[in-house]
Amino acid sequence: MRGWLAQTAGGLPKIFWYLWTGTLINRTGAFVMLYLEIHMVVEYGFSPTFAGLVLGLFGGGMALGSLAGGVLADRWGRRSSLLLSNVALAATAVVLGFVFQPVAVAALAAVYGFWNGLGRPAFSATMVDVLGPSLRMRGMNLNYWAINLGFSCAAVLAGVLARTPHLTVFLLNAAAQLTMAAIVFWRVPETQPVKAALPGTGGRARAAAVRVPVEGSIATVLRDRVFMTFVLLNLGLWIIIESCKLIPIAMHQRGMDAADYGTVIAVNGIMIVAFQLFVPKLLAGRNRSRVLALSALLVGFGMGATAIAGTVPMLMLTVVVWTAGEMLNAPVNGTLIADLSQPAMRGRYQGVASMGFTAANFVAPVAGGALLQYAPPATLWLVLALLGVVVAVGQLLSGPVRERRARALAEPKPTVEGADLAPVAA
Repeated sequence: MRGWLAQTAGGLPKIFWYLWTGTLINRTGAFVMLYLEIHMVVEYGFSPTFAGLVLGLFGGGMALGSLAGGVLADRWGRRSSLLLSNVALAATAVVLGFVFQPVAVAALAAVYGFWNGLGRPAFSATMVDVLGPSLRMRGMNLNYWAINLGFSCAAVLAGVLARTPHLTVFLLNAAAQLTMAAIVFWRVPETQPVKAALPGTGGRARAAAVRVPVEGSIATVLRDRVFMTFVLLNLGLWIIIESCKLIPIAMHQRGMDAADYGTVIAVNGIMIVAFQLFVPKLLAGRNRSRVLALSALLVGFGMGATAIAGTVPMLMLTVVVWTAGEMLNAPVNGTLIADLSQPAMRGRYQGVASMGFTAANFVAPVAGGALLQYAPPATLWLVLALLGVVVAVGQLLSGPVRERRARALAEPKPTVEGADLAPVAA
C-alpha cells in the first residue's frame, strides 16, 4: 500500500497540493446548481423546457467565461484570475439565494456560470505550469478524484440540506468559494512560465525573471485544426455526460420521486472516489485514441440505457456504465489538452478547451429539455447513444495526427517565478 501510494501521489509539487485542497473544499460546497437541478421543476414550478434553459444559460455563461478566462490567465495572470473568479462566484451565489422569479433566476444562472468558467483556464494552466509533462497524468487524475470526492459529498449534503432554510445552501456555497480564494491568496503564487533575463542587462531585469510573452490570440487557437477537432469531440462527449442533469426531469415525468436523483447521481462520485486513483496504472502504455474511443462508447451506451431504466436501481446501473467511460476519459483527456497547447498561449488553449466542456452545459439541457417535453420519451437517450458512437469513430480517425502534434510540442519543464516546486512525499 505504501508503494502504491508513493506511485500515485508521491513527488508532486506543494503548489499542486494547495490547489488540490482548494478543489476538494470548493466542490464539496458546490450545492447551487445541484440544488436547482433537483428543485426547479418541483419546488420553483418551472416547466421542463424552462428548467433546461436555466441550466443551459449557466453553461452558456461558463463557455463565455472560459474564453475570457483564457485571455486573462495569459495576460493578467493565473492567480489574479482565480481570485476574481472565486470572490465573484461567492457574491453571485448569495444573490441567487434571494431570487425566485424565473427570469431573474435564469439571468443569475448565466452570471454564475460566467464567473465559474472564468477561473477554469487559470486553474488548469496553473496545474500544467507546476506539474510538467512527466507528472501531468498523475496530478490531473488526482485533481479529478478530488473533484468527484467533493461532488459526492455535495450530492449527499444537497439531500440533507433540502429541509434546511433555502438560503443556507447558497451561503454555504459562498463560504466554500471564499475558502478557495483564501488558499489561492495565501499559498498559490503566480505560475506563468518565465525566462531568465539576458546576460548583461542591468537593474531589476538582472535580478528577476521575465514572463514569457504571449504569442497570438484566441483566433490563433481557433485556427488550430488538430486542437479544435479534439475540442469538438470533447464537446460531443460532454453533451452526453451533462445530459445527466435532465435525469430528475425524466424521473418526474415517469412518476418517480425526483429527490431520489441525489442517490442516483451519487453513484458517479462514489465510483470515481473508489477507483479513479487506479486508472493511470491501468492505462499506462495504452493507445490514447483507443482509450478515448472506448470511453465514448461506454458513456453513450450508458446514458442511452436511461431510456429503459424505470426504477431507481436501474438508473443507478446506467450511471455505473457511463461513469466507467468518464473515468477512462478524464486523465487521458486532460493530459492531451496540455500536450497539444503551445506553452506561451497555455491559458488561451485551456480556455478554448474548457469552452468545449462548458458549451455542453448549454447544449445538453436546452436541447435535451426540449426533447424531453416534446419528443417521444426515449428520443433523447437514443440520440445520446448515437452521439457516443460518432465521438468514438472521430477519436480513432483523428488520433494519429493528434499524437504527432503532441510529440512535436514536447517541452522541457517550465521555470516558475516565485513558486515552491519542491516535491512532497506521499
